[in-house]
Amino acid sequence: MSSGEKQDDLHLGAAHVDVPEAEVLGNKDLINDAIDGENQEHDMGVWEAVKTHPWACLWAFTMCFTIVMESFDMFLNGNFVAQAAFQKEFGIFVEGSGWTIPTKWQSALFQSGQCGAFVGVFLAGPITNRIGYRWTTILGLVLMNATIFISFFANSLTLLVVGQALEGVPWGFFIANAPAYASEIVPLPLRGACTATLQMAWSIGSIIVAAATLGYNKRDDQWAWRVPLALQWIFPTPLLILIFLAPESPWWLIRRGRKEEALRSIERLGGKSGQNSGNTLAMMERTVEIEKQMGGAPTLLDLFKGTDLRRTIITCLIYASQNFAGNLIANQATFFFEQAGIGSDRAFQLNLINSCLQFVANACSWFLTAWFGRRTIYLWGTATNITLLFILGICASIPQNNSTNYAQACLGIIISFVFAGSLGPISYTIIAETSSVRLRALSTGVGRAAYYVAEIPMIYLASQLLNPTGWNLAGKCGYVWGGTAVVCWFMAYFFLPELKHRTYRETDILFNRRLPARKFKSTVIDVRENH
Repeated sequence: MSSGEKQDDLHLGAAHVDVPEAEVLGNKDLINDAIDGENQEHDMGVWEAVKTHPWACLWAFTMCFTIVMESFDMFLNGNFVAQAAFQKEFGIFVEGSGWTIPTKWQSALFQSGQCGAFVGVFLAGPITNRIGYRWTTILGLVLMNATIFISFFANSLTLLVVGQALEGVPWGFFIANAPAYASEIVPLPLRGACTATLQMAWSIGSIIVAAATLGYNKRDDQWAWRVPLALQWIFPTPLLILIFLAPESPWWLIRRGRKEEALRSIERLGGKSGQNSGNTLAMMERTVEIEKQMGGAPTLLDLFKGTDLRRTIITCLIYASQNFAGNLIANQATFFFEQAGIGSDRAFQLNLINSCLQFVANACSWFLTAWFGRRTIYLWGTATNITLLFILGICASIPQNNSTNYAQACLGIIISFVFAGSLGPISYTIIAETSSVRLRALSTGVGRAAYYVAEIPMIYLASQLLNPTGWNLAGKCGYVWGGTAVVCWFMAYFFLPELKHRTYRETDILFNRRLPARKFKSTVIDVRENH
């Protein structure tokens, strides 16, 4: 039996693939190729990387675009609770406020999808380790097409909530796999920009929702909300075709011992030069072997052992912190504008403006990731929003008039803009870079689970802060979110390392040496070091 056949048998029949990689670190020729491959990535500029790897950029963006479906649904629910026809159909009449969706149902609409996604992210890791990023995502897209039917034909809030929960399961697949896949298929200079496009997918979803709900806001029948729900079907099938055509991550293929397929994948992603693609393959083999010596087949328990525990904590904290620095104001922007005293039609218009500005901020984040470090962007972005959130709270605390209403709305838009241009997109970059290659599929899933654990109660709190049937605080919620953002800033200052310009081998070594977070940037790792 040939070596290739043995590898195929091992791939099909065992969780732990034992291929001749144990000899990798003792193979001088391969190590020299790996060193050349790593030096090539370090020497490559951003624009050079784009020119030599255009297909990698395309496939990374395509995978990241799957997040548009979670974004679409999250913002759709935020607009439904502010839509007159939806309020009359499913709401209650509150004296002085008119028709409104009760707080418990608002929370349920927002939380149900996240509960489903919480299940999905835990399923995503083991499934991805078994069948790969592509087929796991394709499975999620098929499920997405099926579950949209439940929400579209729902005739009660109960059924709508059930539909949202079932839609959430494939969301979990997408959000767990997209940052991991994007970070693995592009060269080092493009990791920041390509993983940051996840936030752009969120903005695209919000723009489509804002435009659709603005267009149907004046309708007084069921199609005011059913047509926007039906628009979800425009995404899964085209994406399914594109993902089917995309190459599998070469890192995943190497972990499974499928080196020939990994080499073809590298060539499809941009490594047309035989020498360059061979060097890249050797670099990946070297890193995979270093990590394999730390443990066998990856399991969820491995995330909480040794230095991987620290990496898991950082991933979970960064993901969870997205809920504590003003992001939930953006998710409920239309309702926030109405509670701040803006008329219904103008609130929907402002929401569309807000979504478009977020898209602009996302584009700006590409340049920020090229110019500044991950830690720098996160800390300064969070500090800026802390200041703006407290100003929002002060603005809502003084005697109110038309000017203060618009000031609150403008501050809400600026807070969303800062989030979408800094700590939002850079969080995905940090998450993708922090985990080890061996545990990445599991780590991004557990990290996103931490996001949902934080988000689900925070959604209830956000609804309670704004709803007339709750605390009805409007812009005073800035005090609450400003306070939580302060906690996030201090945690990041002490625990968040700088990983810009670091290959996955260097990142492994830095964590294994148990260096303090603030020393990561200044520590020099020789290209020949394995530990």
